[in-house]
Amino acid sequence: MIELDLEKSLFGPDGKMGLKVSCQIKQGELVGLYGPSGAGKSSILRMISGLMRPDAGKLHVFGKSWYDRDQRINLKPQRRNMGMVFQEYALFPNMSVEENLLFALDKGQEPGIVSEMLERVGLEKLAQKRPMVLSGGQKQRVALARAMVRRPKLLLLDEPLSALDMQMRANLQQYIVQFHKDFALTTLLVSHDSSEIRRMAQRVLVLENGQFSFDGEPDIFFAN
Repeated sequence: MIELDLEKSLFGPDGKMGLKVSCQIKQGELVGLYGPSGAGKSSILRMISGLMRPDAGKLHVFGKSWYDRDQRINLKPQRRNMGMVFQEYALFPNMSVEENLLFALDKGQEPGIVSEMLERVGLEKLAQKRPMVLSGGQKQRVALARAMVRRPKLLLLDEPLSALDMQMRANLQQYIVQFHKDFALTTLLVSHDSSEIRRMAQRVLVLENGQFSFDGEPDIFFAN
């Protein structure tokens, strides 16, 4: 179970905006975060990951406190059992595909997981190539494999497919859903694409005016 109750002052398209969100996410759910640009969807993922510090609130993930302002708890990102995939891939250009994954391993972790992950995303033959020679879809598969090498329980996806063409998006949607099932993940997906959320997510949280305005099944929300 993820228990999230966070506040953050942000600057949106119309100026200063207060973000105040609260929800519970069950272990094993694939949840979509949907809403207009600048609503704060990515900021929620960044606060969960530890890349952005909330102004107030609490974040408990699978029985462990990751953030609690009152208790002065704020775990560093590397101490949070999660993987994150960004829209812009965030790969190291001076490293090979294999080296990008090896860099993400925990200290003392068995490196054999790297070969397993590259095989799962069909890139084992490109292990020694650098990101600059890869297509957008190949880079995103590397980013997904890198997010998974530490065997996280939580996967955060910040519009990871929006820069890809329709066919590649469909293929990677299948990769992500399969990873989610095979590794018993809890997954949060930020997307502007309603069809993507309907296809992938079991539940959608709609963010408007700094709060969740809808929490339920995607088909119900998008049918309106």
